[in-house]
Amino acid sequence: MNPAELDDDGRRLLNQLFGKWSLLVLDALCKRPQRFSELRQHLPAVTPKSLTACLRRLERDGMVERVVVSTEPVAIEYGVTRLGRTLRSPLQAMMEWFVDHLDEVEAARSDYDEQRQSS
Repeated sequence: MNPAELDDDGRRLLNQLFGKWSLLVLDALCKRPQRFSELRQHLPAVTPKSLTACLRRLERDGMVERVVVSTEPVAIEYGVTRLGRTLRSPLQAMMEWFVDHLDEVEAARSDYDEQRQSS
């Protein structure tokens, strides 16, 4: 299927996976299951409300599972599902691309902004 021909459901999933925190949350959980507080430490810029919403969307889409690991006190751990693990390789490639090319993207942005200001 051509990605440009995605229906509404496909576009919603694409938007979800490329949402503000989804890739970073999935990247962290692909490495190992984590509790909410561990994810917050790994992603300090995300608010608790945004992280909760992101985890719920990823859980609804079948990418993340929520597991009760103890009941006294209640402890919840998040991990990727079998379906979520299928994203590990492309996700890792994308994260490496971001690291390898961030300087080039920043330079292009700077050049673009300078050209727009001088026009």
